[in-house]
Amino acid sequence: MHPSVHARTNPDKPAYIMAYSGETVTYGELDARSNQGAHLFRSLGLKPGDAIAIFMENNARYYEVLWAAQRSGLRFTCLSSKLTAGEVEYIVKDCEAKVFVTSEALADVAGAVAPLIAGVKLFMVGAAEAPYEGFEAARAALPATPIADERAGMAMLYSSGTTGRPKGVKRAGVGEAPIGTPSPLAMMGQALYGWTPESVYLSPAPLYHAAPLGWSMAVQSMGGTVVMMERFDAEDALRFIQDYKVTTAQWVPTHFVRMLKLPPEVRARYDMSSLKAVFHAAAPCPVPVKEQMIAWWGPIVNEYYAGTEGNGFCHINSEEWLAHKGSVGRGMTAKVRICDDDGEELPPRTEGLVFFEGGGQFEYHGDPKKTAEARNKHGWTTLGDVGWLDEEGYLYLTDRKSFMIISGGVNIYPQEIENLLITHPKVADAAVVGAPDEEMGEKVVAVIQPIEWEGDHEALRAELSAFTRKNLSHVKTPRVIDFMKELPRHPTGKLYKRLIRDAYWGKEGSRIV
Repeated sequence: MHPSVHARTNPDKPAYIMAYSGETVTYGELDARSNQGAHLFRSLGLKPGDAIAIFMENNARYYEVLWAAQRSGLRFTCLSSKLTAGEVEYIVKDCEAKVFVTSEALADVAGAVAPLIAGVKLFMVGAAEAPYEGFEAARAALPATPIADERAGMAMLYSSGTTGRPKGVKRAGVGEAPIGTPSPLAMMGQALYGWTPESVYLSPAPLYHAAPLGWSMAVQSMGGTVVMMERFDAEDALRFIQDYKVTTAQWVPTHFVRMLKLPPEVRARYDMSSLKAVFHAAAPCPVPVKEQMIAWWGPIVNEYYAGTEGNGFCHINSEEWLAHKGSVGRGMTAKVRICDDDGEELPPRTEGLVFFEGGGQFEYHGDPKKTAEARNKHGWTTLGDVGWLDEEGYLYLTDRKSFMIISGGVNIYPQEIENLLITHPKVADAAVVGAPDEEMGEKVVAVIQPIEWEGDHEALRAELSAFTRKNLSHVKTPRVIDFMKELPRHPTGKLYKRLIRDAYWGKEGSRIV
């Protein structure tokens, strides 16, 4: 279905609630405002298949812009609110946006971007600053009824850029289908997580990322209510689950780690009984973390493995995971294949590149070389992850191929080391990278974000060295342990590991203490 259907049948029901402020937008309001936005886009000459770019933090106008673009048949590219002016300029130009929508909260960066994107129509929600036109004011005089040529638009999101410049993930069919074409994510939510129109979905991550964007819009297509956190705080997330009687939510492992590291008495303060099914993705979850979450919330913790590319989807529930600890599930929408560098399929329990056979097709916008590199000789597609399958077809991820460290001819995957380090009680976050070494080619370096920054780093370094030596083979033990006050992690949980690695290779990157 589509939010417009629920606007007719249940106009006063909340489509979404801003978690901190409590501002509520009903389905009737969302429908009227998205219709006005669609008329605005048409008045600017935008037609189905054209593109807009959205550069905003989580705010109460975000869904109104999204659904206006969706019912106009547009490609909408959502940009991270953490980007610099130059990074924004690159994506706006690369996605060929004709309209750029930003927010008052990002006025400083938006002001620097404006002269860089000449010819793009500029709008700002909130108190607009020149040269931006106020988005709400521009749409206010336009009809709240549907445009005559409604078609379904879709997102064209950009890869997070952890290994280079991001590229837009483009799928065919934008602006061709009716606006109410069934949402595959809504159907999955129903089948896997028991979603109904009464579901209350907590969205704790930035809306510009594929998972929060896709899942929350799927909830609204079904007529449920989204509770959107303006920012993530571990204790506040628990409070919102209790106060808004949240039934379902999508998380990343970083959220779990931060909630688990709250004092026990804080965690016990909040009622989690409204939760029916939660799910996590975006990054590998350390086994001890997942075990603790299942022990705390019960067997309602699900996991999936997929990418913005939409070429495959693996899923595993709590019962399956407890029998296959560490797995991210079995393929649901495509067959999982493990291949060597020549594209030949490998037997069970042999590591190789993870490919999907028969899944959704995609291309990287304007980059045929990168598109071709994501396919092997069979036409199967990959996200660049390394893993293996067991005899039952359950997939276990090792790491991304691009993060692999080669030390003395031995392949070392950082994820295993990071998963161990994050379990240490004094570690808030951890990243492991390869640094140059004259003898071994590369050496293993661990960069730690301590829970308490004001402490004895030398003592902690010694403690972590002993901890890793006790639990890892000699070749995997970090040769160097450094510290950062905060790792450069995307709010969705993905680590900008390239920035850390570049600091050790003499390139512009993060400053390591």
